[in-house]
Amino acid sequence: MQPEKYKMIIHEIKKILGKKDSDVLSRYEIAKGMWRLKKTLYRELKSGLLILLGIFSAGFGLRGFLIPNNLIDGGAMGISLLTHRETGIPLSLLIILINLPFLLIAWRQISKIFSIKSIIAISLLALVVAVFPYPHITQDKLLIAVFGGFFLGAGIGLSIRGGGVIDGTEVLAVFLSRKNSLSVGDFILIFNIIIFSFAAYLINIETALYSVLIYMAASKTVDFVLEGIEEFTGVTIISPHSSEIAAFIKQKMGRGLTIYSGKKGYGKRGDIDEETDIIFTVVTRLEISRLTNEIEKIDPHAFIVMQSIRDTKGGMVKKKPLH
Repeated sequence: MQPEKYKMIIHEIKKILGKKDSDVLSRYEIAKGMWRLKKTLYRELKSGLLILLGIFSAGFGLRGFLIPNNLIDGGAMGISLLTHRETGIPLSLLIILINLPFLLIAWRQISKIFSIKSIIAISLLALVVAVFPYPHITQDKLLIAVFGGFFLGAGIGLSIRGGGVIDGTEVLAVFLSRKNSLSVGDFILIFNIIIFSFAAYLINIETALYSVLIYMAASKTVDFVLEGIEEFTGVTIISPHSSEIAAFIKQKMGRGLTIYSGKKGYGKRGDIDEETDIIFTVVTRLEISRLTNEIEKIDPHAFIVMQSIRDTKGGMVKKKPLH
């Protein structure tokens, strides 16, 4: 390895490990730093690939479906499409200009890295929309609404997975929700109602209604891409027969679980000050029925709480092989 290249790598390792340039690293620290550096490079490569796939998917949705048929979506992309239709200003330029204020908010409110990734992603999307020769797929408005929304939503979702955005509406919604009592979802809904109302006024009601379908298809696809194929559910179980239930979850279902100690509060017999084991596990929605049926057999009076989980990381979420 060339001395200059070696020095650059050691410098990066010291940054990752939080060391000073003057510090001397042991072999263990160098090996640990190299492992972390490889993980960082892999993560950034994966992030870049996801954003790139998102850009081409969104470009296909726009050029292959929406633009040739004069339909719009919600959010900043919808404003860009509507402005392009009414003024003739190039869509690529509008995509950058309309998203720019949102990215400035993200620079201050979220992070500089996020903003830089988003600026690059939006600039590349504008370039792809301007020069990439996508085919015109169909003139059927229902197919446009479904598949145009699907590819556009997949592009937005993949970009978010990669750590950036190609539509800055959610950035604005997050910023406004911090200053008001309304939620992020409320702001996005209000924002899109305004856009579709303008579409109905400037174009016609039919176009606005098809645009609502495009937005719905896109938003559902974004949820699908971000949350994955499997929708996980967190299940909390309180029962005196916790050991039997835990054995079933581990041995029959092959799922991981956590058991933590708690105290019973107020029950049918009044105040109860007894120790109890509390089980927490994560299962897919297809496994909920099997789990609850088995708990019903073991303890019909077990207390069960379920909540949807948007995403999971670490631990044993995937099933282990059953022998």
